[in-house]
Amino acid sequence: MDTFTPTFATHVPPQDVVGKQGVCARQFRSVMTELCTALRSALDDERVTAEDSLRRAAEILQEIGGTPTVAKEPVRGGLSPWQVRKVASYVDANLDRSIKNEDLAGLVRLNASHFGRAFRNSFGEPPHEYVIRRRVERAQGLMLSTDASLSEIALDCGLADQSHLTRLFRRIVGESPRAWRRARLSAPGDVQ
Repeated sequence: MDTFTPTFATHVPPQDVVGKQGVCARQFRSVMTELCTALRSALDDERVTAEDSLRRAAEILQEIGGTPTVAKEPVRGGLSPWQVRKVASYVDANLDRSIKNEDLAGLVRLNASHFGRAFRNSFGEPPHEYVIRRRVERAQGLMLSTDASLSEIALDCGLADQSHLTRLFRRIVGESPRAWRRARLSAPGDVQ
């Protein structure tokens, strides 16, 4: 039997995602995470339920403005499109390691202070916050797709330990990683 593993798309800066009603990337990502969870559950049970979930998700996305589109012009005072792609790719590829602002600045051939301002203009948040958010998002994906312990997931995401993951996760997501994982992996009617 095929199992569904959620994947997260390459990051599109929040100000580059637009819809008829201005749906931001964070809301869209949240909807997609929930959709992946629903599909995973449905695929474990039966294909008809999964198809119904997909149909409902398509209707919801049409109601909130359809498919997001990427702005064609770079943000004034921000990074150029190639720099955005290079930084986002580097961060995603190195989440399990230490990522310093100086390294990111050197990657796109800017000095550290100019890079910080340009990054914030392009991504809508400072580099450090972006890296933390991407680590938490990777942790969410691993929690849904693997049976690894939270301490293993924390290390795989470049965090010091499980308590570090818990603090950051609670700050960004609003609940503990254990509660978040349990709520999304338990099927309706299961007793834990």
